[in-house]
Amino acid sequence: MIDLRSDTVTRPTPGMLEAMFTAKVGDDVFRDDPTVNALEDKAAKLFGMEAALFCPSGTMTNQIAINVHTHPGDEVICHKYSHVYFYEGGGMMRNSGVSVRLLEGDQGLIKASDVAANINPDDVHRPVTKLVEVENTMNKGGGACYPYVDLLEIRAVCDANNLQLHLDGARLFNALVATGTTPADFGAIFDSISICLSKGLGAPVGSLLLGNQVFVNKARRVRKVLGGGMRQAGYLAAAGIYALDHNIDRLIEDHKKAQYLGKVLESSPYVESVLPVETNILIFTLTDRYTEKEFIAALNKNDIYAASTGPQAVRFVTHLDFTEEMLGRVEEVLRTF
Repeated sequence: MIDLRSDTVTRPTPGMLEAMFTAKVGDDVFRDDPTVNALEDKAAKLFGMEAALFCPSGTMTNQIAINVHTHPGDEVICHKYSHVYFYEGGGMMRNSGVSVRLLEGDQGLIKASDVAANINPDDVHRPVTKLVEVENTMNKGGGACYPYVDLLEIRAVCDANNLQLHLDGARLFNALVATGTTPADFGAIFDSISICLSKGLGAPVGSLLLGNQVFVNKARRVRKVLGGGMRQAGYLAAAGIYALDHNIDRLIEDHKKAQYLGKVLESSPYVESVLPVETNILIFTLTDRYTEKEFIAALNKNDIYAASTGPQAVRFVTHLDFTEEMLGRVEEVLRTF
């Protein structure tokens, strides 16, 4: 089976499993799991931020951040295809009672000028604009990366208008590897950052929410309310530590495989267009020769699995379990259509 549906499908490597089996654990709700504490401290220092909080999922870290930064009736600015809006079950509205201002933008990326133009005036008829959210890399934008200068400009708009700035960095390490930026670069400009350990970094479960100590203290209370307090979570945290130590630099391999497949698809007669491939996500649009359901079904018959992102759109996501041999097999099958 060749699974390109997502980079969430990876399984722990032998080294990661060994780290998990030998982890020292305690009760994390009581704050005495040493491995969770070590992971949180490691991540905070990596980004130059004061504190971090280990959670079961990236959806939870995003939802906690929104809840801490806002009050019911406030408004959040984000792209219309952002994960926090498109893929989190209406959580912003349900969990935090906020309004959402949805922006346009190529490949899911927004600009500072768009943010500035969508801040509500001080008017009792309008919700209070409180938070700006960006996603890097951008999932529905084909793994697109924000130019760092654009993020600095968005930060300046937030500072000028007393707004908080949150980063959904589910695949942030892919962006760091692709652009040559550092975790500290991002820690310097965001009020909060969510990073996933269970995507390209290969851990089985877990995300981290980073911010200053006051923010994380509040976030810990919200995590408890949402049912995210875990007990002997050190077995999972050990996988996260291993991922941060061993699986960041190798992300470039995933990017190269995705870029190679992108070139194969660009020359295929059944493909209308391919979004620019910067990282490990490859989204392409089919001609009317196949519907996306027909195309994915044909892949399935060859034991290859992919996902649809909309009408005529198909997504491949490369990851550490996708080998060179598998890459060759996918190319072989693609050239038979």
